[in-house]
Amino acid sequence: METKRNRVLVVDDEPSIVDAVATSLRYEGFEVEEAMTGRAALVAAQERPPDLIVLDVMLPDLDGLEVTRRLRTDGIRAPVLFLTARDSLEDKIAGLTVGGDDYVTKPFALAEIIARARALLRRAGLESSDEGLLRFSDLEMDEGAHEVRRGGALIQLTATEFNLLRFFLRNPRQVLSKAQILDNVWHYDFGGEANVVETYVSYLRKKLERHGAPLIHTIRLVGYTLRESEAP
Repeated sequence: METKRNRVLVVDDEPSIVDAVATSLRYEGFEVEEAMTGRAALVAAQERPPDLIVLDVMLPDLDGLEVTRRLRTDGIRAPVLFLTARDSLEDKIAGLTVGGDDYVTKPFALAEIIARARALLRRAGLESSDEGLLRFSDLEMDEGAHEVRRGGALIQLTATEFNLLRFFLRNPRQVLSKAQILDNVWHYDFGGEANVVETYVSYLRKKLERHGAPLIHTIRLVGYTLRESEAP
């Protein structure tokens, strides 16, 4: 089984901000839902209550303060991290008064969003006690110890193989393109061609398959996916 992932609802009317924040959170192992209006955020939170809400204060229909008031009235107690262009003391107090928990002032660094999100989840007692452990099927990665085991057997991986497997484990059953893998494992700073992905996937497969059935599968002309093999 995979580690339970905390669900985060990201709400902002700027698509570029929603995409950047959501992508960063997913890469860090969170499950993310997106909304671009206050009303859409209320519907999403009521249908699938999140563990954390990243909420823009300035929205086109209902502002973030009103959204938070309604969420609290509806009994939704998930921590709220406000995104705001306003940094006056009065604005911060207003956000905290309606039930917000923290705020980040625009422009912000994505690393700060991640850090504050984790801090709010810890404070709420919602962050998994096995943080840093990623699991899928009989495969387990301990990020802190930098160890990978399959069926209890320790697998020795290079740093690049470890990062590649971590990306698969954080996106189980999703089809990942070579471009996505390059962007997230090599972080845009690799000048080679996409066939480096094929090479490292091959290395990783061989090491994993010494201890069990194939887990990384090729989706022809699309990319790769981490999933259990279908029974014959």
